[in-house]
Amino acid sequence: MKMKNDQMIWARQALLPNGWANDVLVHVDALGRIASVTADAPRQGHAVDTLLPAPVNLHSHAFQRAMAGMTEARGPDPRDTFWTWRRLMFRFLDHLTPDDARAIAAMVQMEMLQAGFGALAEFHYLHHQPDGRPYDKLSEMADGICAAAEQTGMGLTLLPVLYRFGGCDRRPLAPGQRRFGNTRDQFAQLVAATDKTLAALPADSALGIAPHSLRAVQPDDLAFCAELAGPRVVHMHLAEQLEEVTEVHAALGARPVEWLLDNAPLSDRWCLIHCTQMTPAETVALAGSSAVAGLCPMTEASLGDGIFDGARFLEHGGRFGIGSDSNIRISLTEELRGLEYSQRLRDHSRAVLATRECSTGRVLWQGAAAGGAQAAGRAAGSIATGLWADLVALDGHQPDLEGRCGDMVLDTVIFSGDNHCIADVWSAGRHMVRAGEHIHKASITADYRRVLARLRDVM
Repeated sequence: MKMKNDQMIWARQALLPNGWANDVLVHVDALGRIASVTADAPRQGHAVDTLLPAPVNLHSHAFQRAMAGMTEARGPDPRDTFWTWRRLMFRFLDHLTPDDARAIAAMVQMEMLQAGFGALAEFHYLHHQPDGRPYDKLSEMADGICAAAEQTGMGLTLLPVLYRFGGCDRRPLAPGQRRFGNTRDQFAQLVAATDKTLAALPADSALGIAPHSLRAVQPDDLAFCAELAGPRVVHMHLAEQLEEVTEVHAALGARPVEWLLDNAPLSDRWCLIHCTQMTPAETVALAGSSAVAGLCPMTEASLGDGIFDGARFLEHGGRFGIGSDSNIRISLTEELRGLEYSQRLRDHSRAVLATRECSTGRVLWQGAAAGGAQAAGRAAGSIATGLWADLVALDGHQPDLEGRCGDMVLDTVIFSGDNHCIADVWSAGRHMVRAGEHIHKASITADYRRVLARLRDVM
């Protein structure tokens, strides 16, 4: 999907890198980049109320969207946990076809855009057939994610995942994990095939590499992945569960974050997902690494992961972004609200992440926009000349937003608003959400209904 014409977007107010400005005119060129930003400009072009940088959703497993509501009843185990949830997820995967996965991914991307996300980093580990045999085309499943991005117009950073073992003791993958597994050589072929498919998408598309976790790869696989990635971004799950921390410590002699800080070349190309199980010293050290902490507050609450130490991490200059992970509920405002509220519940305090200069809402929004762009390797994250035009406009006619200005509009939309406050979204200049709805909502939703009906019959 290519841009054909320049666009002019005029906003009553806009959040620019140096703060709020009024009567802002944004010129988006035919390639989807911001050509100029002018404050105090006369109204022209597409007029909106409040214009913001649209954050990247930095962590998603799209197929899990179709599991929403299927894991909330008590199972046969004495206690339901992340690990019992994961067994059900493995059973669910036995029934997913490439066409199912494509339709689910399109639904997820559409809902992300309608929630105000401007682009996506998809952590993609569903590679093969249910018995573990590769499809005739090795990148069949990855191609489906790309096809969904073509349909939805959402900017995509695709992260093929290297998944080799069932645990730190290098046991074989369990039956439910066989669709994930690759040798190093096969993974390199998969990455090359995926890169070729991505080349057919718009120029803002990108490739990254994702070693799944310290449980699923061996230590020297990290160096292999870093070399394979080259200048591209590297993502990895890290320190999500207490049981994971115990297993990694027993195998490697150190806690996950402690071990990674000592043994991996962490830099601003790395994004570490969850990090809900860190000591204060690990939190401070990770904040100083320049890597992004990828936070998914709703999924982390759903799975009982724990609470990320956001207050300490930001106090020491840490960078963060937001993902919707399991996608059982897709809402940017609720993810940001959940991050702040988790700090309040733990610390018995209020406005924990606010600073003297910026309100809570502004710290959350600007942090998620900047960190998400870094994590995706995407030239975006603010409204500035030369960056991709990932933009979101709020609906100034919503009763709670009417007449609100500056930081207060962000505090209002995050702490009392929802997806209904989103009016327009552009992804690299592609104007995909208008008046709150994706322009292909009817056909994408119909495809998703068809897939859910089939899955109901076979599950």
